[in-house]
Amino acid sequence: MNREQRGLRFPFSARAEVTVENSTKKITGRVLELSLRGCFLEISPLPSETQRLRIKIWHSQEFFEALAEVLYVKATGVGIKFGDVKPHYRSVLQAWILGALDNEVTLEHF
Repeated sequence: MNREQRGLRFPFSARAEVTVENSTKKITGRVLELSLRGCFLEISPLPSETQRLRIKIWHSQEFFEALAEVLYVKATGVGIKFGDVKPHYRSVLQAWILGALDNEVTLEHF
């Protein structure tokens, strides 16, 4: 997978819930990295590559929701790419990314 598909990712920690397309079973996991395009999700059982999902992420009293697609599978989780993101959730995601960027810049100064 090329870097352009992943986007610039930041360390992030948030609870997530995934529903695989055409299923009602919810799988919980933890977001470890986040970008405007997607995230790395620590999850078990692992969805298969190219599987479509609906993901919800909870962080700082807010949540983000989007359709997503599994781009790659590793032993500990999956890299996913967000699909259709509604404007409200795009704003939530942007605020989280700005916060993660701010944390990274602050850490570099120490």
